[in-house]
Amino acid sequence: MEKEEFEKIVERAFEKLPDNFKEAIENVGIVVEDYPTDDIVIQMKLPSRYHLLGLYQGVPLKGRGSWYGMTPVAPDKISLYQKNIEGVCRSDNEIEKKIVEVLIHEIGHYFGMSEKEIRDAGY
Repeated sequence: MEKEEFEKIVERAFEKLPDNFKEAIENVGIVVEDYPTDDIVIQMKLPSRYHLLGLYQGVPLKGRGSWYGMTPVAPDKISLYQKNIEGVCRSDNEIEKKIVEVLIHEIGHYFGMSEKEIRDAGY
């Protein structure tokens, strides 16, 4: 799949989120990358760069104190790893479903949910 088409699916997935979620998300960039960087693989102690489908990087919403924003803050970042998502899917339809799943999963981390809480919620 071309990167532009993948990015359009990501945009559609975000737009389908409930308005209250979209309105609560601030200062977050959503980017599509082929694979995680070597630094991320090392930092997260991943077996390889092909295992991670998405990653949230930033200060989770519920972890922000009154200090947050007192100085310039770089945007949080949600990365979706296109080649890895495509690698676990067999069709464009599956890719679209997986993008939605991974995006919601990473947004859960933005809101401060743990892996267990996200899994318990069905993602």
